[in-house]
Amino acid sequence: MSVSTVQNPLINVSAVAVWKAADAAKEKEAAAKAPALETKAAEPTVTEGVKVVISGAGMGMASAAKSSNSDIDESSLSDSAKQLLKMIRELRKQLAEKMAELSAAMADTSLSPEARQAKVAGLQGDVATIQSGLMTAQTQLSKVLKDEPPQAQMEAMSLMAK
Repeated sequence: MSVSTVQNPLINVSAVAVWKAADAAKEKEAAAKAPALETKAAEPTVTEGVKVVISGAGMGMASAAKSSNSDIDESSLSDSAKQLLKMIRELRKQLAEKMAELSAAMADTSLSPEARQAKVAGLQGDVATIQSGLMTAQTQLSKVLKDEPPQAQMEAMSLMAK
């Protein structure tokens, strides 16, 4: 007989044990000696299922990701300008990562020249795609900011420069 913990959340996996005939006999003797204790043991107890602990480093990374755009969120710009600024930051981050991958691929001597050339060509295509997206986002931002006052335009430019 098997018991599925998925169907019965009251069962703690670490508490499930294999019962033998000798164990059943011991339990029967103990029940005969203390009938009052048996009623308490028959009640199911709720145990904690899954406990997740996030390390300090993980919390730091989560707050850093959240706070990296907090200056944009706190600005007085329109929502569309804020969204575009966040997109520009993300695209710049992706571009830096792809450029690092491209540099590593160009310096990788473990690959054959043909394999290295193919990998570099693929990464160059990725870089071109990200650059195109970045240019598009910057163009959209300039269109959104065209109707904004000069102070908002300066604020957006300073946020984009970060």
